[in-house]
Amino acid sequence: MSDQDALDTQEKELLEMKERVAEMEAEAAKLRAMQEQLDNETEALRNDKESIDAQSVYVGNVDYSVTPEELQSHFASCGSVNRVTILCDKFTGHPKGFAYIEFSEPSLVPNALLLNGSMLHERPLKVTPKRTNVPGMSRGRGRGRGRGRGRGRGGYRGRARGFAPY
Repeated sequence: MSDQDALDTQEKELLEMKERVAEMEAEAAKLRAMQEQLDNETEALRNDKESIDAQSVYVGNVDYSVTPEELQSHFASCGSVNRVTILCDKFTGHPKGFAYIEFSEPSLVPNALLLNGSMLHERPLKVTPKRTNVPGMSRGRGRGRGRGRGRGRGGYRGRARGFAPY
């Protein structure tokens, strides 16, 4: 009888373990589906960003007192402007001196490039196509960019002159 009870207990434990494994597999399937959905959304956002970048221009040498409305009116001759973004320093809130202009269509970008060198607030604007940032392609500050400050010149300096105690 005790052997039978032991077998029943083992079978119950085995069934419970199988149920837990089935639950874990179901949870793993849900996680895989969620990851796939997230990957699809990320890809869609990346494609959307690239299409927005294709219909945008970078505007450099922008005077700090220029408003988005002034930039929009300056570029209105190129076509319909969707958005004007003047980037500001996140600590001070002051403009950084450049902006992005997004047009309604990518075909309007060449018209905007013709305004390169045009004057706004007595400053020549630098207008170039907006480039898309590629993840992992940063300029970086790794090795090979000089030796930094305060490290000396290194190398053999010769024997020190002056007092030698020994």
